[in-house]
Amino acid sequence: MNSLKDSIEIVRTKIKEASLRSGRTEDDVLLIGVTKNVDLERIKQAYSYGIRDFGENYVQEARKKIEAFPEGATWHMIGHIQTNKIKYITRLFNWVHSIDRVEVLEILDRYGRQMKVLFELNISGEQSKNGASPDEIKKVLEKVKALNFIEPVGLMTMAPYVDNPEDVRWIFKRMREILTELNREFGLNMKELSMGMSSDFEVAIEEGATMVRIGTAIFGERH
Repeated sequence: MNSLKDSIEIVRTKIKEASLRSGRTEDDVLLIGVTKNVDLERIKQAYSYGIRDFGENYVQEARKKIEAFPEGATWHMIGHIQTNKIKYITRLFNWVHSIDRVEVLEILDRYGRQMKVLFELNISGEQSKNGASPDEIKKVLEKVKALNFIEPVGLMTMAPYVDNPEDVRWIFKRMREILTELNREFGLNMKELSMGMSSDFEVAIEEGATMVRIGTAIFGERH
């Protein structure tokens, strides 16, 4: 079993190699350590090994960690958003990756804190996955320019788990195409593609991912 430090180095090496294959450098891809069900001391250890960005799925769990964590880390909300938890999201997180409906966007804006947001798409149509269809996201984007504190920066998706990541390459490629289409249609300059996890992040990077969300490959299996 690899140590935490070794696991981080292995992931970074794979990010570097995949970035080079896509004509970029590793500096073009942000590594987000997914810390769902990871205890605070282990997160601090990952921070000491150079991880600066962390992703959490559940506000209640994240709140305890973030409030106890030293300054310097950047926190990303990557899980499904419940409207009654939005008041905490604006205080705790720097980025929100999982916007999939107008209601969430409007409530976020009301709290008056500048937020970088990504819009979550469900490209595969899997019922078990959160996220909106491309057409539904267009309805959300129609509201963006009327809001004061929302900065739309990109798109996020979660591909189905498969044994061969080549089987989901089409999803990542389609995400890149949709980002271009939405920027053109709405006059935006969104650049971020948050896509790729432990099982498929190399393929995601090859297709243009700018952020990868890695949990298991860094922290091991969690329950």
